[in-house]
This record gives sequence, structure tokens and C-alpha cells, in this order.
Amino acid sequence: MKPILSTIVLLLFLQSCATKKEILYLQDSDNYNNTNIDYSSPTIQPNDILKITVGALSQEAIIPYNKSSLTGGESSGGANMVQLQGYLVTEKQTVNFPQIGDISTINKTPEQLEETIKMLLEEGGHLKDPTVEVRILNSKVTVLGEVNSPGVYNFTEQNITLLQALGLAGDLTINGKRKDILFIREVDGVRQIAHLDITSADIFTSPFFIIKPNDTIIVNPNGPKVKSAGYIGNFGTALSVVTIILTTALLISR
Repeated sequence: MKPILSTIVLLLFLQSCATKKEILYLQDSDNYNNTNIDYSSPTIQPNDILKITVGALSQEAIIPYNKSSLTGGESSGGANMVQLQGYLVTEKQTVNFPQIGDISTINKTPEQLEETIKMLLEEGGHLKDPTVEVRILNSKVTVLGEVNSPGVYNFTEQNITLLQALGLAGDLTINGKRKDILFIREVDGVRQIAHLDITSADIFTSPFFIIKPNDTIIVNPNGPKVKSAGYIGNFGTALSVVTIILTTALLISR
């Protein structure tokens, strides 16, 4: 009876184990040593909040074109006030800019919108040789599932990576499924879904490696975690169940 019990316990233990290939990140990273990094700017999307700053030689001339000048500056209300001073991109993908009116943001990056506004200011005779800076104020990424600190994280950088986003969430737990991370991106009204494997350095070449605002990352539980969440809750419970079954079988066989 003891050999049978030992065999069953060993099988249960082996089922609950994960191999190094399932856990270690970027296992073939040497293949990507000294490779170029492809930075890209996100296109502006509906519900983005843009900070648009206009500059020129005449400080008085630019006052009507800067919300912070009209509302008393950025120091009066913290982060929420900064967002209120921004320009909300409508569902029709436009922003209403002072003295100019609605400006289309369709298929435009912040840099391209800068050029558009600069051109409109110059051609409309509003300002001479203006400078324009556009930034997205509410860039965020949502990280859910088997990470240490799931949640919604804001970032101010133009580009962060998938690994940085996972770092914001405190990294994966030991139970996170590293070979099949669910990635959701919505761009121009189209939802894109990808399955990413961060045990492979091939992730460096994925279009989803660079995070865009409003991306969602879901780390599903691995096999051992799923099994432990089912009928057999943990190793101690499993051992108890096996003991009961063997005891019952022994009593019946007598």
C-alpha cells in the first residue's frame, strides 16, 4: 500500500511543478544583442487628452492659444487640473482649438498634429514662426491577472515597453503563464488581440512590444495554478483526498 501511495503523491507533485522553460524570461536574448530599436509614436485616439502648447517671439500674442495662460497655470490643481486644461479628442477624432476651430486628429501622431497646427497658425495669419508641442496627458496601460499589483498605470513617456508595463504591475507571480500573455489593443475603432510569449526574445520584434496608450495586458494563470483552483485546492488537500480513497479501498477489500 505504501508504494502505491508514494507513487500517487509523486505524480501529484510532478503535475504541480513548472519547468525552467516555462518560467525564465527571454531565454534566447543573445540572438538580439546589438539590434536596432524601432521607436514609434502612437496615433491620437478618441478620448485622449492632449496638452497643446504654442510658443512665439511675442508672449502676448500666444496667450489666446494656451489654456494654461487662460486658466492661471498648471500649479493650481495638480494632475486632475492639468488634464482639465487639456483638449479632449472627440469620438469624431477632432479637437477644438482656440481661434482655429475643429482640427482633425485622424491617423495623426502628436508630432504630425504639431505640424498641422503650426501650418494653420501660419497660413491663417495668427502667429509668425510659432512653435507647437503636443503631448498625450492621459496615457495609461491596464495590467490584470497573475501579477503582483494589478491595476491601471499612467505613464508620461512617449514609449514604454511590454516589460516595463509588467514591471509597473510588480512583475508576474510565479503562477503567471509566461508563454501566453493576452494582449488587447484598440486603434481607430478596431480591436486587436494577440498572444505573447515573454520566454522568447522574439517578443522584441512584436508590434505589441512597445506599449500604446490604453493597451490592456492580461496574465492568465499557468497549469498548476488552474489545477489548484479546481477540485484539489493544494498539496495538503490532495494528500488528504488520496489517503481517504486508499483507506476506503483498503476497508472494502477486507
